[in-house]
Amino acid sequence: MTTVFRSSALLAGLMAGTALLAAPAAWAQTAAPPAPAAAAPMPDAPVAEPAFSTVATVAETPDSGTMKRADKDMAAVLKKLGDLGVKPIESRSVEEARTQPTPADAVNAVLKDQGKDPAAMMAAMKVSKKDMTYPTAGGTQLVRIYTPDGAGSGPLPVIVYYHGGGWVIATVDTYEASAMALAKKANAIVASVEYRHAPENKFPAAHEDAFAAYKWALANAAQFGGDPARVAVAGESAGGNLAANVAIMARDGNVQKPTHMLLVYPVAGTDMNTPSYIQNQNAMPLSKGAMGWFVDKTLAKPDDAKSPMLNLTTMADLKGLPSATVITDGIDPLMSEGKMLAEKLKAAGVPTTYRNYEGVTHEFFGMAPVVSDAEKAQDAAAQDLREAFAGK
Repeated sequence: MTTVFRSSALLAGLMAGTALLAAPAAWAQTAAPPAPAAAAPMPDAPVAEPAFSTVATVAETPDSGTMKRADKDMAAVLKKLGDLGVKPIESRSVEEARTQPTPADAVNAVLKDQGKDPAAMMAAMKVSKKDMTYPTAGGTQLVRIYTPDGAGSGPLPVIVYYHGGGWVIATVDTYEASAMALAKKANAIVASVEYRHAPENKFPAAHEDAFAAYKWALANAAQFGGDPARVAVAGESAGGNLAANVAIMARDGNVQKPTHMLLVYPVAGTDMNTPSYIQNQNAMPLSKGAMGWFVDKTLAKPDDAKSPMLNLTTMADLKGLPSATVITDGIDPLMSEGKMLAEKLKAAGVPTTYRNYEGVTHEFFGMAPVVSDAEKAQDAAAQDLREAFAGK
């Protein structure tokens, strides 16, 4: 089941424990104070989430009911992930977490079980790739340029894409399926950005690199066939947070604003006691314990948790940002904050589309070859991007 609401402007990895480390505890306790009583809800606001008491039984199960709640195709990927020997992230060292199998590996394993060749399927998409670099305060970082074949002679719009991984793990390789799908379906060049990771480079190093990459894309789009006047930002999870912050930094720094923001299950707040954190505290492949591990590795000091860059839902100024698409999933600790971010964007006057896919989990977006809701989410996101590039 998919829940969608649109603004009026648009219409016109892991079984995890629950113990948190010291830094994550600070993260959970630094949410903004309760807001004053809200006015009557907007007519097209999404339905409120269940009261905490209604989710306690599910939350206390070893996987927060992930396997029972997941759609059949999503459950098959999660089972394969377990078969590959994935351990809870919070039980791993940084190096172990970076080298253990990923959800992308599980997708490829499922495809092979179905008698399909993942490499041949990616080649059939006819999306070429080229590695370049962009300068950052830490030297240079990789940016991989994905270009759809047969796109015509004119310059193509550009999507600057930021991968997930809690600012600690994963690379552009891990999220290649998402980048290639967006290039193909949105008929756009995707610049998939690598950035400095924690704990080697603590917050806000990744955010600084993200903005540097965006400015590089604006200045160099013509070199790789892109249109510098049509540059959007996109990201998943921690990358969704980076994408939103790039739009904010562009607005505040008098830099050309992105054409659109695609924010897929973004990290948008610091409150680990939201309804979805409670309901999905042991969910797979992302749990409350895993998020705590990421926070512990990322923050340089507890006060970093007070930054508006991390508190998009409660402390950031969202006015004057470009149109947005926010995508969440039902089996995910981050679902509540993603939904709240969509509501806050809309309240700030930002044309916003929100979609929630109920029977899937964190990381589902890049799984289109085996998960039907991923295909639907990609198609919808690509349509929003095409409309934004066309000025609609």
